[in-house]
Amino acid sequence: MFKEKFGNLKNALIKSEKKDNKKSIENLIVFVVILVISVIAINYIWNDDKKKNKNSNKVLAEQNIINESNNTQTGKDLEDKLGKILSGISGVGEVKVLITYAQTSVVNPVYNEDEQESVTEETDTGGGKRTISSKANKKEVAYSNNDIITKSVTSPQIQGAIVIAKGAGNSKVKTDIIQAVEAATGLSTYKIQVFEMN
Repeated sequence: MFKEKFGNLKNALIKSEKKDNKKSIENLIVFVVILVISVIAINYIWNDDKKKNKNSNKVLAEQNIINESNNTQTGKDLEDKLGKILSGISGVGEVKVLITYAQTSVVNPVYNEDEQESVTEETDTGGGKRTISSKANKKEVAYSNNDIITKSVTSPQIQGAIVIAKGAGNSKVKTDIIQAVEAATGLSTYKIQVFEMN
């Protein structure tokens, strides 16, 4: 009789352990599923951030190249034009002009933007619901025939001007040069320096 009761108790414990094992296995499967989803989501976000950084670095590099070429060209063009105009003033003679800038010109390109949003709803075996939402924003500079399409260009801000002229020893010629540079650049007279050329 004692053996029979002991056997029944032993069988009851084994059945109980099997039920606990089933729950443990279910919990383990749910945990693995959640872990896999988390790893995939983190990887997606991580790669998206890398792409955004790569794209923004590319855009900045392109803007810097455009700005440098525009600034060099614009500054040189203005110096050349101003030099030709000043040399045409009576008594000035040969002229060299240097213009300095406080701010470079800024090119604002047109962007192609692609925004995607996805929402995923999942239900696990325990009846729990989970909603995963993700957004992806892709922003690239727009090109046409390998040229960047620009929305606007902000002109550089002129800081000062230096003029060297043969006739600058004469005070009337010097005054004429200062007035001409002031009219062409919008600079105040104290930001324009005129010197006599050797």
